Amino acid sequence: MSSIVGDTVTPGPATSTARPGVWLTELSLVLMALIWGVNFSVVKFGTSLVDPLAYNGLRVALAATLLVAIVAIGRMPLPSARTSAALLGLGVLGNGVYQFFFVEGIALTRASDAALVISASPAFIAIIGRVRGVDRVNRKGVIGIALSVAGIGLVVYGTSQGDAGHASLLGDALVLCGSLSWAIYTVLLKPYTERVGGMQLSALTMLGGAVPLLVIAWPALTHANWGAMPPLGWTAVAYSGVFALVIAYYFWYRGVRTIGPTRTAMYSNLQPLIAVLVAWVMLHETPTPWQAVGALCIMGGLLLTRS
Repeated sequence: MSSIVGDTVTPGPATSTARPGVWLTELSLVLMALIWGVNFSVVKFGTSLVDPLAYNGLRVALAATLLVAIVAIGRMPLPSARTSAALLGLGVLGNGVYQFFFVEGIALTRASDAALVISASPAFIAIIGRVRGVDRVNRKGVIGIALSVAGIGLVVYGTSQGDAGHASLLGDALVLCGSLSWAIYTVLLKPYTERVGGMQLSALTMLGGAVPLLVIAWPALTHANWGAMPPLGWTAVAYSGVFALVIAYYFWYRGVRTIGPTRTAMYSNLQPLIAVLVAWVMLHETPTPWQAVGALCIMGGLLLTRS
């Protein structure tokens, strides 16, 4: 059976937006967007104190350790060996490759720019999902996706004109690569979200990403001057490791399972507005005209896809 959700048709068990569980899921996705929106500034701050690879390796290792401990202490049943191996492999893409591009990109550009660029993920997810038959988007959804992509283009154009302070095209490009890897990961993960518990799914995929990321980051981790890290730096690591990679990821997986990858992804388009405002307050990154127009396009795309 398929469930018609807004402007998308999601394969799987029938769902209705009137069901309390669906509304609870959507509420958790708003909270997810808030956590991730704040995380851009947190990561930008943290990578200004220590090498980005070291910061990234530590926070992903923290998240993987915590998730594995939760699953072990709760004696949660693991999926079959074949499914576990597949999730570990997907984790390399979603929590290894993506996190590498994400953090390295933020370190080279403004947090607000990175947040706006990464909101291309829902468009990529919808396109890939449609090709694979996971999601089907109607005309209004296509217009919304195009509007969101146009918003990303305006932000990148503003960066190329030198209007965005410390932003860089290389940083934006790395974040965009991360966005594409996250989109592929999300669509490929969809079948597993229907038969594997959210916490077990999080633990296996995070562990899959943590291992190769730690191998790459090990030299940076061992040479970093952790003794000079101020308390706020450790707070940044804890926030981006626990809130952004454990709690928010759980909300994401639950959303993918309950309302489908495209509709879940569109909630991540709330991140740019939150991230721009937080970066303005925390990092004094004054919003540019291109960011403002781009953000309006992105939000318009979200509303069209969600309505």
